[in-house]
Amino acid sequence: MFYPVMPPLTISRRHFLKQVPDAAILAAAPFAANGQSTSVSSGSITDVTGVRVGHFSDSRRPTGCTAILFDAPPTAGADYAGSAAGESLGLMLQPVSPVDRIHGILLMGGGAMALGATAGMVRFLEERHVGYDWGVSNVRVPVVLGAVIDDLAVGDGRIRIGPDEAYRACQSAGPSPVGEGSVGAGAGATVGKLFVGRGMAGMKGGIGSSSARLADVIIGALVVVNCAGDVINWRDGSIVAGARTSDGRGFARTVDVLRRDLAMRPAPPAALADAPRATTLSVIATNAALTKTALTKLAMVANTGAARAINPYQTQNDGDQVLAVATGVLNSPISLTALGAIAAEVLADAIVRAVTLATSVPGWVAVRDL
Repeated sequence: MFYPVMPPLTISRRHFLKQVPDAAILAAAPFAANGQSTSVSSGSITDVTGVRVGHFSDSRRPTGCTAILFDAPPTAGADYAGSAAGESLGLMLQPVSPVDRIHGILLMGGGAMALGATAGMVRFLEERHVGYDWGVSNVRVPVVLGAVIDDLAVGDGRIRIGPDEAYRACQSAGPSPVGEGSVGAGAGATVGKLFVGRGMAGMKGGIGSSSARLADVIIGALVVVNCAGDVINWRDGSIVAGARTSDGRGFARTVDVLRRDLAMRPAPPAALADAPRATTLSVIATNAALTKTALTKLAMVANTGAARAINPYQTQNDGDQVLAVATGVLNSPISLTALGAIAAEVLADAIVRAVTLATSVPGWVAVRDL
C-alpha cells in the first residue's frame, strides 16, 4: 500500500497544551454501566486502523524479526528507561528532534549484531517511495526504528536474521490479528533467567499483543518478552512464567531468592546471570492524535504496565524500551492520563499472552507444558 510523504508538523505552544491536559475527558470512560472497570480485550495492535504487522521466523534456530508498518506515517515517542537498550534511530524520537513521524519499526532477535537488518525494511519502503522528501531528486528517506533482544544463547548464536529476512517480514505485514507466542522477534525469547547459573532454569518467552476499544478510542500493544524476571498475572498476583526451582517442580520466585541473597553474609558466589541478555520490547499504538512529546509521556506511563507484569523489571543490564505511535485518525481531545492508564493495562495483558502462547524449545519449557 502506498501512502503519502508527510513533512514534520509545526506545533504551536497552544496546540501542544491542548494535547496534554487531563481536564479533557477520554471519548468514553472505561467503566461499565454497573460501575465496574471493563476488562481489557485480548485483541491485537492491528485493531488500530492503519497498523500492519508481519513476522519472519528463522527455521534454523529460534530467532526472527517482526515488522510494523503503517498506512500513513504516525507520530512517535519513546521511553528508553532500560540500562542497555539495543536500538537504532531512537535518538530521532527525543522531543527536541525535528523529526516527529516514522515509517516503520523492526523488532528482532540476534542482539546488537542484528541491528543491520533494518536495511531490509529501509529497502522495502524506499522501493515504494515511502519516506521524507530529502530535497534530492527521486530520493525518499524512510525513518525506520530498530530494536533488538539478545537471544544468542538459544540455539546456534551465529545464526542471525539480516536485511533479506526483514524484507520478507515486511512483505508479510498485514492488518490481520498478530501471530503470538514463539514467532518473529519472540521466537528465541526467554524469561526468568537470573539464576540459570545456579541450576534454576528459566522458561520460554515470546511475543504477545492486546488491545482495548473504548467507544472510538483504540489502544493496542505488541510486546517481545525476553525478561530476566518472572512474568506475573497482574490481575491476581500469581506467577505465570519465570525461574524454576532446582527440581523443576515449581517457581523459584525470583524476588524471594534475591531477598535471601541480600540477607546472606557473605553473599552467595555467582549470584546472578547478570549479563545484558534480558530485554522487553514494547510498542503502544493508538488512533488518537498526539504530539511526539505527548507520546513520550504515553510511553512512560505505559511502561508502568510492564512493571506490573514483570518482577523484577528493568534489572541492571536490561535493555527495556517502549515505543509509542499515534495514527491521528481520531482528532478529538483525549486525556493523556486516561490513555496512559489503559495503555498500561493493555501492555500488561500482552506480556502475559506472550508467555502463555509460547512453545517450548530445548532447555526452555513453556507455560503450556507445565
